Amino acid sequence: MGVPPPSGSWGSVTVAGLGVSGISAARALAGLGAAVTVVDGGDGERQRESAKALEQEGIAVRLGDGTTLPEGTELVVTSPGWKPDSPLFAAAAKAGVDVVGDVEIAWRLRGPDSAPWLAVTGTNGKTTTVQMLASILSAAGLRTAAVGNIGTPIIDVVLSGEPYDVLAVELSSYQLHWAPSVRAHSAAVLNLAPDHLDWHGSMQAYAADKGRIYEGNKVACVYNADDPATEELVRAADVEEGCRAIGFTLGTPAPSQLGVVEGILVDRAFVQDRYNSAQELAEVSDVQPPAPHNIANALAAAALARAFGVEPAAVRDGLRAFRPDAHRIAHVADVDGIAYVDDSKATNTHATEASLASFEHIVWIAGGLAKGATFDDLVAKSASRLRGAVLIGADRALIREALARHAPEVPVVDLDRTDTGAMAAAVGEAARLARPGDTVLLAPACASMDMFVNYGKRGEAFAEAVRDLEAGTGGGQEQAQGR
Repeated sequence: MGVPPPSGSWGSVTVAGLGVSGISAARALAGLGAAVTVVDGGDGERQRESAKALEQEGIAVRLGDGTTLPEGTELVVTSPGWKPDSPLFAAAAKAGVDVVGDVEIAWRLRGPDSAPWLAVTGTNGKTTTVQMLASILSAAGLRTAAVGNIGTPIIDVVLSGEPYDVLAVELSSYQLHWAPSVRAHSAAVLNLAPDHLDWHGSMQAYAADKGRIYEGNKVACVYNADDPATEELVRAADVEEGCRAIGFTLGTPAPSQLGVVEGILVDRAFVQDRYNSAQELAEVSDVQPPAPHNIANALAAAALARAFGVEPAAVRDGLRAFRPDAHRIAHVADVDGIAYVDDSKATNTHATEASLASFEHIVWIAGGLAKGATFDDLVAKSASRLRGAVLIGADRALIREALARHAPEVPVVDLDRTDTGAMAAAVGEAARLARPGDTVLLAPACASMDMFVNYGKRGEAFAEAVRDLEAGTGGGQEQAQGR
């Protein structure tokens, strides 16, 4: 059973999940004439408030039951986080009912003159790259928006009627899993590292879902030449005739690649004679912050923009205009010659490895919920940069044990606390371990929910503690256990 076109009858649709994307899908489909029922296993205050608002719009909501398929359902539209093995989807499969995501619905709702998609996925860097891309496209005078997993539901954008020239679309592995029909103008996979394996079931399945972003690409499949797994996904993709494989690298680029030469971002892909010439796009200093992984993000964004025909000057101007969101390698303050940097967004080992590689001498604040991760590779690769480590959170012992195995000479402070006030103590201990010229880096390599509502609140607690330290009012060091 396929998804009906916008002009057809949508029948009875069940929307799984009462989050942002689920609410967006429910309202959009109801507006197109579907009989919509939203199901959610939760029954808390937030869900009840959302349910009340939807019911006032004629949308049925079933709370406290996310497993039973409503009778008469002809299509299930899932929110990204629902696992493929959810009982609701098993019931749908048994009834012969398709399950798709909100991104798939948005794609099917596009009209013949809708804006093409430049799509981005990867384990880390998606949001930053999409925002960079949107900044570049805007600098080129194009009407665009950064949408998808970045926060703006893509269905809302597609149905808005705004005459966009092109969309910069962030897609998670969850969204790609449920979007079999999406065919981008050009797409990029930034990197691949183990993540969300509890959802996908295996690294192979996770990579396969990421690789779906290349299916049917028209102009360019952009891959990370420094991460061979991304190139393998390009090789496996079924693309339109004439679509090119375009690499990006932090080194000197080969033909059909973008890269870096003596502090300059250069293009050897979208130039007339790519074997004998290169086009200067921007300087490394135009990218903020100029950390290696962020330069890679900028190259990927530039490659997608160039695939869409954007001129070099717009790449430079867009990168200069871009500023990253909070909690992404954000410099908070310098105190007594020590830099304090907030990278609370580094919630997995891959992101944290990139963050640690950005500084020479580091006192590392880490810990939280490990989500099944291991830390031996991360510590082994980063040990030479570590001046010390301060550990917080529920799974800090896993990091402490990895440090003992691979960096036994690094002093470690284990804060036996998971309360929000532990961050002030962590900053105080880090200040004690650091020397002038060092960087105290919050790059937890873990999720935040054991101590904080989200990574943003964790970063805010770090910044507040640093400001207190700067003012001479911080530095609590109670309940610390040194190694």
